[in-house]
Amino acid sequence: MRKISLIGFVMLIVSIPTFAGGLLTNTNQHAAFLRMLSRGATIEIDGALSNPAGLAFLPNDGFYMGLSIQSAFQTRNIDASFLTYNGFSGIDPTTHQPILTHSEKPYSKYYEGKAAAPIIPSVFAAYKKGDWTISGFFAITGGGGKASFDDGLPMFESVAMAGIFRESLEKHLTPGGKSPIVIPGMYDISTAMDGKQYIYALQLGLSYKINDWLSAFAGGRMNYFTGGYVGFLDAKMKADLGGADLMHLALDCDQTGWGFTPVIGVDAKLGKLNIGAKYEFRTNLNIENNTKKIEASVETDALAPFKHGVNTPNDIPSMLSVAAAYEFLPVLRASVEYHFYDDKKAGMADGKQKYLTKGTNEYLMGVEWDVIKRLTLSCGGQITDYGLSDNFQSDTSFSCDSYTLGVGAKVALSERANLNVGYMWTTYEDYTKTSKNYNGTGLSGTNVYSRTNKVFGVSLDYKF
Repeated sequence: MRKISLIGFVMLIVSIPTFAGGLLTNTNQHAAFLRMLSRGATIEIDGALSNPAGLAFLPNDGFYMGLSIQSAFQTRNIDASFLTYNGFSGIDPTTHQPILTHSEKPYSKYYEGKAAAPIIPSVFAAYKKGDWTISGFFAITGGGGKASFDDGLPMFESVAMAGIFRESLEKHLTPGGKSPIVIPGMYDISTAMDGKQYIYALQLGLSYKINDWLSAFAGGRMNYFTGGYVGFLDAKMKADLGGADLMHLALDCDQTGWGFTPVIGVDAKLGKLNIGAKYEFRTNLNIENNTKKIEASVETDALAPFKHGVNTPNDIPSMLSVAAAYEFLPVLRASVEYHFYDDKKAGMADGKQKYLTKGTNEYLMGVEWDVIKRLTLSCGGQITDYGLSDNFQSDTSFSCDSYTLGVGAKVALSERANLNVGYMWTTYEDYTKTSKNYNGTGLSGTNVYSRTNKVFGVSLDYKF
């Protein structure tokens, strides 16, 4: 095992979407979204993100502001089963290579990952004067948390197991060699991985009320990416077999980058019907390594992408949002919405986007009811449909189709202040990936990817 493939270990670009939205985009930044989900046709302050053109129809001139705090908790689990090598039955007379044998029963293990973001702040602001409205927001529009796999990942262990076996076999077959063939059960593997990822965004733009029913918006968003990935794997013979070191791998890599997103939008206010649309252009975003540690007890060129100073594409895809809200009664309103994320045209590490079968489609709806003058109850739903494939999914970055439900309330504290409270949870469809060459080991294996997501938020909106 002078040189083995360790792609699985070093691909520590961990996608940590603890929010709603596409593969790399967080759409929920305000508790109003959590309680209703469909906000693409709103004309309240959270429209600075979801419908900036609609802010031209704010009821009065003046300064508006919103402050939101959310807490998000997610699990990312992998139920893995894969075959391992356990010996060889001789040398192939044609190829002169060892004929390897494998276990009859797959090695199986459940890997649990947890991602938490206890405090996620967002700030919204708008100033309206006549037909003009300037608006903006500051938020974490991508990532937003830390993911921890305390027992590592199956790609780590499977590659290590195969590598340990092959190295021991090579030593065993060396003329005069007396080294034992090392198989699972003769050694212990200690491995863990942490990853964190944030995209901080600051957006500014102008809305203009063209006439009594139509407005337009143009603006831009600065995005700053920061992430960090720390992982290790150590394999040692069991103490009663001598405790010798078999393999050591370690990586500590920080990454940063920035990009600019042009944003345009329109809003049509047609009596009780309001239609909002927004388009965010693709953001060219490269992240650069600040690598503190790369260690490997074996030769590999797979660590090259994580050397200090190396740049990796991590584009934010373009996004189209179209929504319609209708007032059925003075106290009853409903909204429907559609999102499209053009993920296939967004550059990803190693051109991973080419394995997607399509972009992401999202379908949202929400309803709100003014129970009394100062209390509004609401609920909503969202369906997210990715264009996933086996080649796109990996242990360190996997997604699952899902549906999301949200509930909550808005309380009018005064004529100037509103309090929004919302809770959102997501149910994911498990994704099963079966491979005949599991992580490049030459043996078959299966991963079942599953996730959970829960977000709670509270927001205070104030009109000065």
